[in-house]
Formats: sequence, structure tokens, C-alpha cells
Amino acid sequence: MDFGKSEDISNIDFNLPPDHPFTGQVLPTFSSDPSQPPQCFIGPPIWANKEWVGKIYPTTAKDKDFLYYYTRQFNSIELNVTHYQIPGETTIQRWKEAAAPGFRFCPKWPQTISHEYQLKGCEHLSREFTTAVLGLGEHLGTTFLQLGPSFDTYQFRTLSLFLKQLPPHFPIAVEFRHPDWFSDKVLWQKTIEMLQEAGVGTVMSDVAGRRDVLHMSLTSPIFALRFVGHELHPTDFTRVDAWVQRLKAWFDRGLRTAFIFVHCGENTNAPELTAYWIKQLNLHCGLSLQLPRIQPKVIQGSLF
Repeated sequence: MDFGKSEDISNIDFNLPPDHPFTGQVLPTFSSDPSQPPQCFIGPPIWANKEWVGKIYPTTAKDKDFLYYYTRQFNSIELNVTHYQIPGETTIQRWKEAAAPGFRFCPKWPQTISHEYQLKGCEHLSREFTTAVLGLGEHLGTTFLQLGPSFDTYQFRTLSLFLKQLPPHFPIAVEFRHPDWFSDKVLWQKTIEMLQEAGVGTVMSDVAGRRDVLHMSLTSPIFALRFVGHELHPTDFTRVDAWVQRLKAWFDRGLRTAFIFVHCGENTNAPELTAYWIKQLNLHCGLSLQLPRIQPKVIQGSLF
């Protein structure tokens, strides 16, 4: 993930900002059953990684088997392939058949809609995408709409109208990137109120080079986090610790579901960082997430 990438993180302040005041207002309004624990769906951002063969995939695993084995190690994935192409029925069915019970796909909205058309005049594509991903049935988590880098506050009305034309109760969370969304406090307040009224969640990216995108604004009982680590640097773990404490506070006050996508450089070490996330979530948030089974890779000739 190149967004917010920083080659030198030695002087980055990774402390999480305080909650936006709106978060404190809406958390108690999320209807929930106190007897039901919150849910967390978590995993690396890809399944096609040959470096994971012999590590989290069997040594005999073929490329076509990677998704099957991924869903037996993690319970969710950020589905980036849909950012580049709307999947057909055959592809959707193949994904469903490969997925383990309880697994959730989180499809990313196509860039033709979010970046090229910038949410205007693309109703036909929007219908095609929503119809396709609804075919995932119980395996559909939330979709996430990543607004393009030039999609600024002047397009507030465009965003509002786009969200209103979606199917009722369609699962979606929005990721904002243009700096103006975070510098205009009045407009941001109007934006998160609009999202809350529409039942739309937020996506936040925790990246080194763009700390402003951590707006800490919740708008629905569902929240998505894209966490970008730095190859198991010590700060990766202290950042996870801080997030787990924040999530615990949110869960305790009403947040019902969190989706967490763990990026880590080239993602070779993403399973290890995800495992740390899971351990801390289970320990502090009362969850019972399955830990991935990670095998040390045997390097040929390493014994000689």
C-alpha cells in the first residue's frame, strides 16, 4: 500500500488522536444485545503470496488453492481485486465455494466508479457492482469506497447523492483521502452526520505519512481499519497495542463490528503482524479469534 508511505519513520508521531466528539455521541445509539460479544474480522490484504507456501499454506499448495487455505487461517480479507474489475457470477461462486464458514469478503469499490467517474453518471456500473457482491451472500462483510485523491469537499453533495441511490441497507464504509476533508471542521461535521444518517460506516488508514486521515470518527456500528506496518518494526507492535485499547473502549460503548486489514511492507510478514493483532484482541477485548498457524520456513541448505 503506497498511500502515506514514508521511507523514514524515525520521527513519525504514531500516537492515536483522541476520538472525534461525534464518536462519543453516536456510540451509545448503536443498538446491541449486551449478551452478544462484538465481532472482529481480520486478515492480511491479499491471499496470493507465494512466500506463504510452507509458512501458512501447505508446502504442496498451488496458486489456485491459496484462497481456500487463506480462509482457514484468517476470517476476512480486503478484496482489492474488485477495485480493478467487477467480478462475474462464476468468480463470485468460486470465491464462495472456497471460503470457510464465517469468512467475510470486503470488496473495494471499482476505481472506474470512485476515481474515473468520481461517483457521477455511473449508476449502471454501481448497480452491476452491488448486484455482483451481494451474490456473496453470508460471506459479504462490508464494501469500502475509497474516494480518489482529488475528490474534495466541493463534491460533498455528489457523495451524498451517490450513497442515497444504493440499495437499502447495502453494507458500505467510506475512506476519505483529500486533506480538505480533515481541515474543514464544519464540513467534516456535516459529512459524518450525513454518513450516520445514511447508515454508512467509515474506513481509516493508519499510515506513517498521512496522520491526518486518522479522523477517529465513527458513524455506524461497523468500522474498518487499514493498518500499515513496517516489516515488524518495534513501532508496529506499540501501534497495535494502542489500537486494541481504543477498540476495547469502542466495543464497550457500542461498536459491534470491526474489520481490520493488516498491511506489512511486501506482506511477507503480514501473517506474523496479524497474529499479534489477534493475540492482543483476544486478550483485551474478550474475543476468541483463531490464531493463524505459522510454520517457520525451511531454507534449503540452511543446516549446512
